[in-house]
Amino acid sequence: MISVLIADDQALVRAGFAALLEAEDNLEVCGEASDGEEAVRLARSLAPDNVLMDVRMPRMDGLEATRAITSDERLSATRVVVLTTFELDEYVFGALRAGASGFLLKDLEAPDLLAAIRVVAEGDALLAPRVTRRLVEAFARSPERRLVSPPALDELTAREREVLALVGAGLSNGEIADQLVVSPLTAKTHVSRLLMKLGARDRAQLVVVAYESGLVVPGGLA
Repeated sequence: MISVLIADDQALVRAGFAALLEAEDNLEVCGEASDGEEAVRLARSLAPDNVLMDVRMPRMDGLEATRAITSDERLSATRVVVLTTFELDEYVFGALRAGASGFLLKDLEAPDLLAAIRVVAEGDALLAPRVTRRLVEAFARSPERRLVSPPALDELTAREREVLALVGAGLSNGEIADQLVVSPLTAKTHVSRLLMKLGARDRAQLVVVAYESGLVVPGGLA
């Protein structure tokens, strides 16, 4: 059973999400929060598998709440999926940098939301497809863009750097396998090693590293 905490300042939105999730056999709503502070408090007391997190909320916004949850060692197994009506790039990258495992827009279809919750609960990460396509270019255009290469990046093999760039470009393990002409298991192994070497929480943090290190550039890979 996958436990989900819903954080949104609109009661009707929370009720809609709750009804959708409770209708599924392997999903349960363990709590609801109307602002970021309550979301953090409930996450710490309930330790849910997933948190559906709105961005714009009173007292503490969703990005700050996400950061508080993902930085709490007691919640290392809790994954945050940021949901918003705003397709603004600063929110996307801010959510990923804060440690979110996914970023989805509220206009997605119900089956897609349910699938997203299950994907993230299994330890993978995802972004809304149209958000993924625009993220690199938006980051590159940012006047505040800073290229940062973590020291651990120097320890990666040439193939691991190649895989990291492909992860940053939004490719799945299957697509990486096709691109490199290797088996899906080999691609998955490369990604697992990247997570370990870079000390990344999940795939979403690998995306951030790929952007900030310059391995991914507008129009393709570096």
